[in-house]
Amino acid sequence: MALRTERDKDTGLALVTLDRPAKLNAIDLDTAGELAALWRELRYDESVRAAVLTGAGTRAFCTGIDRGVEVPQPPSPYALDDPLLRIGPKANDLWKPVIAAVEGMACGGAFYLLGEAEFVVASREATFFDPHTTYGMVSAYEAIAMAQRMPYGEVARMSLMGTAERVSAERAYAVGLVSEVTEPGGAVAAALRAAAVIAGYPTDAVQGTVRAVWAAKEAARTQAMAQAPALVALGNLPPDRQAELFAARGGGGAPRVR
Repeated sequence: MALRTERDKDTGLALVTLDRPAKLNAIDLDTAGELAALWRELRYDESVRAAVLTGAGTRAFCTGIDRGVEVPQPPSPYALDDPLLRIGPKANDLWKPVIAAVEGMACGGAFYLLGEAEFVVASREATFFDPHTTYGMVSAYEAIAMAQRMPYGEVARMSLMGTAERVSAERAYAVGLVSEVTEPGGAVAAALRAAAVIAGYPTDAVQGTVRAVWAAKEAARTQAMAQAPALVALGNLPPDRQAELFAARGGGGAPRVR
C-alpha cells in the first residue's frame, strides 16, 4: 500500500499520508486508485469529520505522477486518459474538509490534490513549482487548479517558468496559495490543530459550507477543465522526446527560489 491512513475516533480526524518517500511521494496507478477509494470510503465513515493530507518524509509532499508509469491512451484524438483526475476528494464527491500539510516540494500533479483541499498549511522550507513546460508538456489541469487559488500572473509565471524557478512558502502565503506557514516539520501538527477545531463543529453545517465555497468556483473550473484534453493533445511533445528532456534535467543549475 502506498497510502497510510490513521483515524482518531476521539477527535474525528483522519491523517492521510502519501507513503512513497523514496519516490518523492510520486503517484503511480496503484496510489491513484488507493486515493480515489479512500475518499469514497470516507464518505460513509461517520467517525471521520475532517482529514489532513500530507506526504511521508521531509523532501516532498508530492511530485506528481511517477515518471515510470505507462498510461495507455485511446487511439481517438478526442479522448485523453489522465489517471490523476480522480485522486482528489471533490472528484470523489467527498465534502468533508481536507487540509493539505506540505513539507518539501509540491509540484506538477501535486496540484490536483492541493486544488481540491480546503486550504494548505506549509513548512517554511516547502516549495511549489510546475515542471511541465520544461519537459515539453502542457500545464493544463494543474494550471487550472491553481488559477482557482492564485492571481493570474502568479499562476502564469509558475506554470511558464518550469523547473527554473520555485515558489517559496512565504511567497505562496503572500499570494494566497498557503494559509499558514510553520517552522520546518510543523505543517502536519498545525493542520491537525485546525482540522480538530473544524471537526468539533456540527458536521452538516461544515460539509454544507465546504460545498458552498466549492460552488463559488466550480462552474468556471468545469468549463476550463473541458478545454484541457485538447490543449494537452495539441501541445505535448511525443513521450520519447519528453523522456529525453527529463533525462537531461539538472543541467541548468539550481532553480531560483522566489
